[in-house]
Amino acid sequence: MSTRKLILAALLCGLLIVVAGGIKLFQTVRDGNEVPLLAIGESATLGDMKVRVDGIRITSDRTLVDVALIGVDEASALAGWRLLAGGKITRPISLPVESGTECTITKSDVESTCTVAFPVSQGTRTVAYIRAGIQRQWATNTQP
Repeated sequence: MSTRKLILAALLCGLLIVVAGGIKLFQTVRDGNEVPLLAIGESATLGDMKVRVDGIRITSDRTLVDVALIGVDEASALAGWRLLAGGKITRPISLPVESGTECTITKSDVESTCTVAFPVSQGTRTVAYIRAGIQRQWATNTQP
């Protein structure tokens, strides 16, 4: 093969890559993957777990979220919870004594209610739960 044909083939391949990348970018922009915001008290089913955020309390050193879970035997009740506040995503931390019921394990036939503790946070808070590759969020509408 001559040098001219190789250069032409390389330019054609480069053009095809640019066109394919542009098409993929256009598809990504048009993709409507929005996570709906639930209100406090609304339930969501994620895979085999049904969860609900019942309330949020702010103390001097913690953000406390009251939750309810049902659907799986012996699953960790803390796994999957996140708090978005002040542009940061935080994971649960230890629950202070007498701040609520500690989250341990869930059951498939009895609703488990407990309190998830997060670090103290500022700004509008959004509580998220992730399970089975699905995420649901609760808008708390609480300010510091």
